[in-house]
Amino acid sequence: MIKGIDSDQIKLVKKEITLDRGPSPDDGPDNGPVDGDAPLGQVSGTKVLVLHPCHKTRPSVRLRPPSSQRTPQARLEEAVSLCHALHMNVVQSLIVRLSKLTPATYIGKGKLLEMADIISLKNIELVILDCELTPGQQRNIERLLKVKVIDRTGLILEIFGERAQTKEGVLQVELAHLTYEKSRLVRSWTHLERQRGGFGFLGGPGESQIESDRRQIGERITRIGKQLDDVSRTRALHRSGRKKNQIPVVAMVGYTNAGKSTLFNYLTDADVLAENMLFATLDPTMREINLVPGKKAILSDTVGFISALPIQLVAAFKATLEEVMEADLILHVRDISHPDTEAQKEDVMAVLLSLGLEEGADCPIYEVWSKIDLLDDEQRQVFENLAALKQNVSLLSAVTGEGCDDFRSALNDMLAKGDEILKIAYAHDQGAAMAWMYKHGEVIGREDTERETILKARIDAKLRGRIEKNPTLIGRIVD
Repeated sequence: MIKGIDSDQIKLVKKEITLDRGPSPDDGPDNGPVDGDAPLGQVSGTKVLVLHPCHKTRPSVRLRPPSSQRTPQARLEEAVSLCHALHMNVVQSLIVRLSKLTPATYIGKGKLLEMADIISLKNIELVILDCELTPGQQRNIERLLKVKVIDRTGLILEIFGERAQTKEGVLQVELAHLTYEKSRLVRSWTHLERQRGGFGFLGGPGESQIESDRRQIGERITRIGKQLDDVSRTRALHRSGRKKNQIPVVAMVGYTNAGKSTLFNYLTDADVLAENMLFATLDPTMREINLVPGKKAILSDTVGFISALPIQLVAAFKATLEEVMEADLILHVRDISHPDTEAQKEDVMAVLLSLGLEEGADCPIYEVWSKIDLLDDEQRQVFENLAALKQNVSLLSAVTGEGCDDFRSALNDMLAKGDEILKIAYAHDQGAAMAWMYKHGEVIGREDTERETILKARIDAKLRGRIEKNPTLIGRIVD
């Protein structure tokens, strides 16, 4: 759950929002509050029923952005995987086909009563609805089913809350969660309107419970926003420093569990958590990598994307996602073995476009078709043929290492597109200067004569400027 809240009152408010929405004055004896024993972040082993609502005339309902190629069954399986990421015990999962949407409960009352029988029979403790519910719909469904209900957005937020490790990550998740819960607080507590006043900072005379809680959450959101603004400024300074040093930044993006962290670890010898689960990595990690002698880059591993990524998360993780938009090259890592790989690509590109990336912009996108070790011979041949027809695509397996050396070379070529190849002459007593060029440039040829040594090297604009200013120290450019 959310960490770092500095007010016991906020914690209490959030617990009540999450676990006990309270009875409405209109509730009968069978429509009491939904009880819960612990926050959702502690639901390991909880018996869960997963439902994916599917409109009969549309492949899915109220999911953003649309992924027309993904089947309802695939969406259901992904929802189950999200539950497994929180170590829930998924007792049953179902596709619920709808002829129309019911405004009050999203799913019709008849189908909900059928679900109530399953809940009673199998002792279900929690229902996950793989769609976006309004606060009122969520509350009404809970009253009918008499168990806790959360929607897709709430589930993803819970996973992020469990995964966040760094201070920045915790703040970003907390901001997203408070923004999400604020509307639920407003709509689920309006019937209470309990008055309290004179309790110090809790509120002035006559301030209602709902007003006090809204104010406290609003103040916390403001404080977190200011802290994250500081993070954005710090990141901007770091980016400026890297640009001055001419160190290119390569940002890895991709659908969650596409293999980004495994590839990151292979290329950097890092130890980022890489497991076969959704959102195994949340906090961004940056490492320096060596491409060829004299050529380095900063590789950034970012949070994985997913279909219908909650807008609260996109907004809260702005500081992190800015690193992607400011990169010199974006690596889109795709699990090419996944049956919905094309739909996953659509979802990732939709998020990037929502962040302001313009297709054909200065920052190129290079696709990495990962997990080829999971393909059979026929599938592999198909993808190899497809890759041969495309530019900026590499096939590899970060598990076996197959294709990784070729990818590293291709990555170097992508980053070197603005470089030029020059011949640089050195007198025989300029051994230190020649060693400097071997360290900072990419030497691709050498010619030794009686008078001097000529190196053929690939260099960037900054390095050329240094050579032109210091020919006696670094070498002399020759035609």
